Amino acid sequence: MFYKKFIVRKHERALLFRDGDFVKFLEPGVYRYVTVLHNYTIERFDITVPAYGHRLQDFLIEKFPQDVERHFDIVATDADEIAIVYHDDRVTQIMAPATRHLFTKGVRAIKVERYEIVGNLDVDKRLAKRLLAGNDAQLKAIADKAIYARVVPDGHIGLLYVDGELTRSLDAGFHAFFAVERGVSVELFDTRVQTLEVSGQEILTKDKVALRINLTATYQLTDVEKAVRAAKDPLDHLYKEVQFGLRGAVGTRTLDALLEDKTVIDTSVADHLKARFEAMGITVKSVGVKDIILPGEMKDLLGKVVEAEKAAQANVIRRREETNATRSLLNTAKVMETNAVALRLKELETLEKITDKIGNISVYGGLDSVLNDLVRMKQ
Repeated sequence: MFYKKFIVRKHERALLFRDGDFVKFLEPGVYRYVTVLHNYTIERFDITVPAYGHRLQDFLIEKFPQDVERHFDIVATDADEIAIVYHDDRVTQIMAPATRHLFTKGVRAIKVERYEIVGNLDVDKRLAKRLLAGNDAQLKAIADKAIYARVVPDGHIGLLYVDGELTRSLDAGFHAFFAVERGVSVELFDTRVQTLEVSGQEILTKDKVALRINLTATYQLTDVEKAVRAAKDPLDHLYKEVQFGLRGAVGTRTLDALLEDKTVIDTSVADHLKARFEAMGITVKSVGVKDIILPGEMKDLLGKVVEAEKAAQANVIRRREETNATRSLLNTAKVMETNAVALRLKELETLEKITDKIGNISVYGGLDSVLNDLVRMKQ
């Protein structure tokens, strides 16, 4: 009735309190305390659990340093460093700057790795993957806050920003950085050849004809840092300049000039872009007009013009062929006039054509009579 019995097991240690006030640490054993004048309580802790957290931690370190040192390892970090605590090569704790923790002694060996965060931004890749993929949910949550990791895909470049300031470019692969007391982010950019579609651009030609033009440009980011520093949004800037170049190429030329040489638009826009973007780290590979769409009435009118031109060309060709045929007949007649053999061959050719269309033919007076009568028939 007048005492309390406490048992501290071999894998335990305890804090003894009298009337709520800390008295001392208790080693393994059996303890009895008279409770007539005072109330005694204890708080046990398991020394097989490395990390030890207690509301009186700082008080115990300051007022009972020898007892604390006997039972715990004290790990403290400076304002510009973090620490990773290992027990038997297993990560136990990730400590933020300017913090202090107690770790129980007696069961597992402790190892501490310290990293200066002011001058050291990169985290070892193997360590980062180990921390971020850990099975301990609490430890993983701490790692997610302390480490920023990003994978840059193949064919891309990553831009690293620290507290909003562009720091450097990142090649393809896994990258990890200390994010304690700083904002870290990575922006990805595709460095492969890409296509930019500029569609439905309605532009007036020099002779006031409204055209709708669809254009395609291919480009490649060759220096991402330079491009980002030169323009807030490099791709949007490229799109706008394609529009400006297209309007300049079409608005300074007549419809006939554009239809006669469609490549003039490609060349003009390409020259406009090349002069502006090479210095920005963007290479314009090619520019090509896909479609030139005329208004409905202009399309009908142009169709009639083309039809008239083709009809005139056909008439010229027909007259030329008739002239050639007449000239050939005249030359044949001149030959037959001076050459009896040629005339007789022509007569036989004509007779052959007639006989092809006649089933039976009767000849009186010999072949000469037939030929003479045929000549008279032709006359």
